[in-house]
Amino acid sequence: MTKDRPSPGRSASSLALMLALVTTSSACGGAASGGADAGSGPPVSGGTLSFAVATDAGCLDPQQVGSSDTLYALRQTVDSLTDQDPATGRIVPWLARSWEVGDDARSFTFHLRPGATFSDGTPVDAAAVKKNFDAIPDLGGLAILAQGYLDGYRGTRVVDELTAEVVFDRPNAQFLQATSTPGLGLVSPADVAKSPEERCADGVHGSGPFTVSGYRQNQSLTLERRAGYSWGSAAWKKKGAAYLDGVKFTVVAESGVRAGSLGSGQVDAIGGVRRQDEGVLRRGNARVVRRANPGVVFNLGFNNGRPLTRDARVRQAAQAAVDRAEIAAAVFPTGTRAATSVLSRTTPGYTDLSAGLAHDPARAASLLTEAGWTEGGDGIRRKDGRKLSLTVVSFSNAGAYGSALELVQQQLKDVGIELVIKQLQVTQFPETIKTGDYDALWGGDLTRADPDALRTLYSTHQVNSYRLPGGELDTLLDRQAATTDTAERDELVARAQRLIVRQAYVVPIVDQEALIGVSRHVHGLTPGASGGIRLHDTWKR
Repeated sequence: MTKDRPSPGRSASSLALMLALVTTSSACGGAASGGADAGSGPPVSGGTLSFAVATDAGCLDPQQVGSSDTLYALRQTVDSLTDQDPATGRIVPWLARSWEVGDDARSFTFHLRPGATFSDGTPVDAAAVKKNFDAIPDLGGLAILAQGYLDGYRGTRVVDELTAEVVFDRPNAQFLQATSTPGLGLVSPADVAKSPEERCADGVHGSGPFTVSGYRQNQSLTLERRAGYSWGSAAWKKKGAAYLDGVKFTVVAESGVRAGSLGSGQVDAIGGVRRQDEGVLRRGNARVVRRANPGVVFNLGFNNGRPLTRDARVRQAAQAAVDRAEIAAAVFPTGTRAATSVLSRTTPGYTDLSAGLAHDPARAASLLTEAGWTEGGDGIRRKDGRKLSLTVVSFSNAGAYGSALELVQQQLKDVGIELVIKQLQVTQFPETIKTGDYDALWGGDLTRADPDALRTLYSTHQVNSYRLPGGELDTLLDRQAATTDTAERDELVARAQRLIVRQAYVVPIVDQEALIGVSRHVHGLTPGASGGIRLHDTWKR
């Protein structure tokens, strides 16, 4: 691995960063679009795929990274125990050839396939599974997703060389799906023993079909094909090693430049396609691969520990003031839909709460008046000499995200709420969450094809970035994670969604659709079901 880079900062957590993960399954209602590979002929091996992304998280450990741009690359370097088939939503074999789930969902026994190795030559065995899962809690907030997946983790028992039993102290129904995510992708035991900082800076050895061959922070990350790879996911079409010789991810911050580079053939694929880029790609030799993201929608989330946003009426007024349909149509890519719940339509357990999310400025004004906020001469309401001014922290203010936030700012101003936008770097996320110095967070979405995404973000047992009070919501989220009865779980998840929307803990904005621009010379590049993209089956002519 090259060292031609400054020391990277620690990775931010997923909450503010997972803004454009390309995920879902058609079983949950999502679908990829933008042109098939028909007529492309038989696949060919070789070549290097060039991929332009907007950002770099500054960390080479996929267990710590939440940024979709960086996970596009790092997901190719680590395998998971299971995979989630994007075409069916089913959990299928990967490193584990089979498994059993205990009747109470407290134990999960995985039977590993023989012969898999990490790129440092260490075998992927039950001892490696144990070392990975035992160490993840020590990563703390740096691995917020993986830590949430292992909530209640008691330990892993090495039954034999290729059999590992993972045990929890409470039912954990979501865990099997969690084992398909990159957050629980396995790394070499030698890397597990390193500090989080060392893992970020030096990288880790996964068992994936590619390895990192070069990295320059905020410039590029290069992968090369791993020879001899033969233990891929059952959801992949190709057996054995990948088609591509390598992949080079280059950081190109400006969306228009990325689109122009793809349209002119300078790069093969780009992430973060914006509305204004669509015409450039249509005119060029490119198509758009799109898929609706499951999980928690893009939103404005309130800090309930702050004096102004502790009042439910202020939060509910802001929710009624937002015209999410206008936002979706004005700034996001064609086809983006206004959110109708805190979970997206493509998420198992989704409940349509559009009636409670209607744009209603009159109701917003009534709520603020009831809360004692009176109209001011400058249009901003006041109470006891204080302006109704809220500070929102944004870690992704580029493109549609910035334009959408500015539109929300105007819509809130129309009912007398001043929204002050504070733009921060993603590296400032951990300290910002720790201090709680904000009234709201912009973009708190989380992509996952399981409703337990709600517990990851809104349970007081987790990081609790929103300083929620707990109580009934915690009970509902804990209970849905503890039952394997689908009907019971759906009802608990529905009640949790209603509570979050009724209390306006967050203001849902849009159902995210992640778009990737792809050259028509590139084939087999598809979204994964729980984050990132799938490049093992990708080839170019």
